[in-house]
Amino acid sequence: MPFVSILITREGNSVEQKAQVIREVTETLERVLNKPPHLTHIVIEEIDTDNWGYAGQTTTDFRRRAANE
Repeated sequence: MPFVSILITREGNSVEQKAQVIREVTETLERVLNKPPHLTHIVIEEIDTDNWGYAGQTTTDFRRRAANE
């Protein structure tokens, strides 16, 4: 039973876009690894940019600084 966890920042991703990601990841696992779709689980978690950090700062701060440069 494949389980795929996808973490993305929350910034206007539509229900349709997320459904497409789930569909295409499932299709890829079936095509490449012969995994049956009815046993494949995909979870998309959306994280606020205030809760996602890299390079010592939040994504919110990083983008704010980049926009001001």
